[in-house]
Amino acid sequence: MARRNLSSCFLFIILCVQLKISSSQLSSNYYSTSCPKALLTINAAITKALFKERRMGASLLRLHFHDCFVNGCDASVLLDDTASFTGEKTAGPNNNSLRGFDVIDTIKSQLETLCPKVVSCADILAVAARDSIVSLGGPSWVVQLGRRDSTTASLSAANSEIPSPLMDLSDLISAFSNKGFTSEEMVTLSGAHTIGQARCMAFRDRVYNESTILSSFATSLKTNCPNTGGDDNLSPLDAASPFSFDNAYFRNLVNNKGLLHSDQQLFSGASTDSQVTTYSTNPASFRADFASAMIKMGSLSPLTGNDVVFFIIFMLFIGSSSAQLSTNFYDKTCPKVLSTVKSAVKSAVAKEKRMGASLLRLHFHDCFVQGCDGSILLDDTSSFTGEKTAAPNNNSVRGFNVIDNIKSKVEAVCPGVVSCADILAITARDSVVTLGGPSWKVKLGRRDSKSASLSAANSGVIPPPTSTLNNLVNRFRARGLSAKDMVVLSGAHTIGQSRCTTFRARIYNESNIDTSFARSRQGKCPITVGSGDNNLAPLDVQTQNDFDNSYYKNLIKKRGLLHSDQILYNGGSTNSLIESYSKSPNSFNSDFAAAMIKMGDISPLTGSSGEIRKNCRRPN
Repeated sequence: MARRNLSSCFLFIILCVQLKISSSQLSSNYYSTSCPKALLTINAAITKALFKERRMGASLLRLHFHDCFVNGCDASVLLDDTASFTGEKTAGPNNNSLRGFDVIDTIKSQLETLCPKVVSCADILAVAARDSIVSLGGPSWVVQLGRRDSTTASLSAANSEIPSPLMDLSDLISAFSNKGFTSEEMVTLSGAHTIGQARCMAFRDRVYNESTILSSFATSLKTNCPNTGGDDNLSPLDAASPFSFDNAYFRNLVNNKGLLHSDQQLFSGASTDSQVTTYSTNPASFRADFASAMIKMGSLSPLTGNDVVFFIIFMLFIGSSSAQLSTNFYDKTCPKVLSTVKSAVKSAVAKEKRMGASLLRLHFHDCFVQGCDGSILLDDTSSFTGEKTAAPNNNSVRGFNVIDNIKSKVEAVCPGVVSCADILAITARDSVVTLGGPSWKVKLGRRDSKSASLSAANSGVIPPPTSTLNNLVNRFRARGLSAKDMVVLSGAHTIGQSRCTTFRARIYNESNIDTSFARSRQGKCPITVGSGDNNLAPLDVQTQNDFDNSYYKNLIKKRGLLHSDQILYNGGSTNSLIESYSKSPNSFNSDFAAAMIKMGDISPLTGSSGEIRKNCRRPN
C-alpha cells in the first residue's frame, strides 16, 4: 500500500511540474475571469490623466521601457528604497526624470477596490503604456498579461542597462541586442521619441558641439538650453507634433533635427538610414512595426506562474482536466461532429471553389486576434463593436453563412456542445483537404469568447499586405510562431484571391516584380485609387483553386501578388525556405500541417472560460 501511494504521489508531482511550465506563458485574456474590468479601469484612468496633462502619455510609456530594460518587465522601477535595497528611481537614467508614479498608484488603488491582489503592477505598466500610445493617436496592440511583481530592485542594473542619450549607433545596437532586439526593432522603439520631452543636460553637448544638426534648429534650442545652467529646462523630442504619436520623429531625423545624439545617430550615414527613411514616408509601416516591437518588449523576462500553479494543483485534486485541447474531445459528446462539418465544407467548396480559401482565412484572422476563440464571427452588439469591420476584415473576410449553416447542423446533432471556435478550426482543415492539400488532426475543446475587439483587430496583429519581412517575422513571433512557421503559413496564398486595393502599389511602383505579370494585373486594377478597388485577382495565378506549392514557384519568378508575399523571396533570410518548398511539395505539406496545429493552439479559451455559443454571431 505504501508503495502504491508513493507511485501516485510521484505522478501527481509530474503533472504539477508540466502545468507549471505551461502556466508561465503570458496571455491576452489572463484577467478575463479574475478581474474582467481591469482593462476598462486602466483605460479610463489613462484617458483622465492625459486629459489633465498630455505629456503624461510619454512619461507612462517611458516607465514601462525603463522597467523592462532592468531585470525584465517586473515593475521593479516602481519600488521605493527599503532597508534591504536601494531602488531604481535614483539611478542616473531615472533620477529627476522618470515620472507618472502617482498615476500608477491611482490605477492600482482602483483595481484593488475591484479585485484585490489580482492585477500586478507590472501588468498595469504594460497596459498603461499601450493605452497612452492609443490616446495620443498611435497604434494599438493586444497586451499579453500575467506578469507578477518583483520583490526587489537593482540600482546598479538601472545604471548600466538603460541606453544613454549619448550613445553612438553601435552602442545602441549592442544595448538592444543584449535584450534580444534586432537593430530594426531598436530603430522602431526609438520612434517613441515622437512624444515626450528631454532635459537640457541630455542634449546640450549636441546643440553646441555637433555638426549633424540643422543650424536653425540648434539656434532655437539654445534659447531654452544655455551653455551653462538650465539643466532641467525641457524641450520636446519632436518639436513638430510633441503630443501626437506619429512618424514626425523620423522626418526630423532626415532633416538633421534629432534632439538627442542617440536620436540623430539613427540617420547618420550608417546601416539604419534606410529604415529611418522608410518610416519617414510610411507611417503605417512604423505603426505596425512599433506595435510588434512593444509586444516583444513586454515579454522581456516576466515573472510568472506561482499563483496559477496553486490553482491548477487544486483543480487536479478535484479531477478537472478539461483545460487541455484534445483530438478526441467530442468522441463521446458529439461523435458525428467531424463528419457533419466535413460534409458541409465539401458541399460549400463544390458550390464555390473560392470558399475554401475564405474559410481558411477566417480561422487565421480569428486566431491572430485574442486567440482562437471565434470572436471574429460575432456581430456588433450594444456593448462592443465586433471585428468584422476592422480594416483587415471589412469587405474582405467572408464565409460567415457557411459557418452559420455548419453550426445549425451541428446543433441539430448535439445541442450546446461544439464551439464555433472549434468549427472554424475544423473547417480550415477540411477546406485545405478538399482543395488537394494535406490533412492533420485538429485538436479540439476550445470555447467561444463572449466579446470581440475591433481595436485589437485594427492594431496590426493581423499582418497587412504591405508588411516588411521584419514586420512579418515579428507579428508571427508575437503569436508564438517562428519565421519558418510564417513562411509556411504564407503558403496558404496558393489559394484565394485579393482585392486590387491591396496590390495596386506593388504592380505599379515596385521593381521586384515580373513585368509581364505586372501588366496582366494592371488590366483589372487601374492605377487610380477608388477605381476598381474591389476587383479581384488570384493570389496564385497558375492553380488558384489547388492547394499546392505553386505559390513558392511564383515567388522565385517574382510573381508574388502582394508586397508581403514577394518580400519572402527578396534576398533576405527566408529565401532558402522558399526555394526548398518550391522544389518539395511534400515538405511544404508536412510543415504546413504542423504549423496549422501550432496556430490552432494560440490562446484558446478552455475549461470554464468563455461559453459554447448557440449562435456563432452573438453571445448567449
